[in-house]
Amino acid sequence: MTEIIVVTSGKGGVGKTTTSASLACGLARHGKKTAVIDFDVGLRNLDLIMGCERRVVYDFVNVIQGECTLKQALIKDKRFENLYVLAASQTRDKDALSKEGVEKVLKELADDGFDFVVCDSPAGIEKGAFLAMYFADHAVVVVNPEVSSVRDSDRILGLLSSKTQKAERGEKVHDSLLLTRYNPARVENGEMLSIKDVEEILGLKVLGVIPESPDVLNASNKGEPVILDMDTDAGQAYDDAVQRLLGNERPLRFTQAEKKGFFSKLFGG
Repeated sequence: MTEIIVVTSGKGGVGKTTTSASLACGLARHGKKTAVIDFDVGLRNLDLIMGCERRVVYDFVNVIQGECTLKQALIKDKRFENLYVLAASQTRDKDALSKEGVEKVLKELADDGFDFVVCDSPAGIEKGAFLAMYFADHAVVVVNPEVSSVRDSDRILGLLSSKTQKAERGEKVHDSLLLTRYNPARVENGEMLSIKDVEEILGLKVLGVIPESPDVLNASNKGEPVILDMDTDAGQAYDDAVQRLLGNERPLRFTQAEKKGFFSKLFGG
């Protein structure tokens, strides 16, 4: 049975595409046949972060409009045999996507034996975001620990509970929270919301907490999802999130501020 995961948020710039790429790589690394689809028609960033932008010949819209087959458009990842990328179009309008077209692509992926399909949603509530979440079994809501990001995500939760295929059937999309750019020291200083604050406001359990780190941007610039660098805290935190997605218990790490030692206190370090 194919599980469709939408990575979504109310606000742009919170790390959705980074998260989609890392979750997809993590699932593939754990032996799951995985496809990751870019729903952000007109912008197209997923292929850059996945490092396959030069290999894009056909895209998601080409498939939907019958200009190529799905197999022609899927880009096989060079690192994992069981990972495929479907890029968005940079030249089309968001209206080029249709519910029927998206359903056809997802059904074909299911028929081809994919274990997971990760849908990288645009921010907000426009058509691409609606179609990315409509067929979802599981929604990963990406949030920064700040009030505006949390408030905008509340709107997304309303849509997930009312505007999805599962909602129409009287069922519930399983949803979970992924906190990005988390800085425990700033939380202690009252400059950021805590994990507990965000969980309580949104009514979601946390799937993962990704620490604020320059490693995330460095990895994206290299076309290497940060989860592939297991020497980094962010890479390990994303792998923990993937393990939890697969039903494995993992303690939350990188959520406590480092305690200063005696000498660093003494000398202001």
